[in-house]
Amino acid sequence: MRRPFIAGNWKMNLLRRSAVDLATEVAKGVGPTDGVEVAVCPPYVYLDAVSEALAGSTVSLGAQNVYEATEGAYTGEVSTGMLLDLGCQYVILGHSERRHLLGETDEMVHRKLLAVLAAGDEARRLKPIVCVGELLPEREAGRTEEVVARQFEGSLAGLTPQQAAGVVIAYEPVWAIGTGKVATPLEAEEVHNHLRKLLEKRYTAEVAEVVRILYGGSVKPGNAAELIQQPNVDGGLIGGASLKGGDFLAIVEAAARG
Repeated sequence: MRRPFIAGNWKMNLLRRSAVDLATEVAKGVGPTDGVEVAVCPPYVYLDAVSEALAGSTVSLGAQNVYEATEGAYTGEVSTGMLLDLGCQYVILGHSERRHLLGETDEMVHRKLLAVLAAGDEARRLKPIVCVGELLPEREAGRTEEVVARQFEGSLAGLTPQQAAGVVIAYEPVWAIGTGKVATPLEAEEVHNHLRKLLEKRYTAEVAEVVRILYGGSVKPGNAAELIQQPNVDGGLIGGASLKGGDFLAIVEAAARG
């Protein structure tokens, strides 16, 4: 049984005080018996402050990106060791905004993924959330499964079954991110089922069964329950709605109800 997972991606939003206030609200609103794993991913500069706000709660801390090297002359970049030092448990890789606005390729995402999987030890590990998703012209051309498969194959290339079992995948149709548009539950389920089959084909049925696949793209309290009730949708990577504590907690509650 895959435990539902709701992660909030705050992107480049909020200032320090509002970030701490939001983290505090989420931490107080998520109880230990909700049956849902919850994480928030603030901007780099507020990771430390948000980590303190989450202390003692069941909410995990995540980062929005990481660099592939462990250290060195890489001005402006952040390493896996730095994220672990701040208490991060998750990191988002290959978000569509980084792929399409900042030019990240599948190969770059793959190198970052290997760095994340190699980081830490048994006591402290970073868990990757790898994003895939198609543009509107690609969906309209009937190429959704082709595009998602290409991103999946390129980003997760060369992983062992054990490594793959520790990856979270997020399907985010680019045309639904921040647009107010959302894939129907059936459309989301079709792609999530496709990804599940890719996991089974590349690795094993056991790996396919345990890997969580999140949906992202204009998820709100009003549509969260129907999306998460789909057999292969294991939660959500939430953007805009994660910036409002009440909305985010309502999505967590919807996931808890199943």
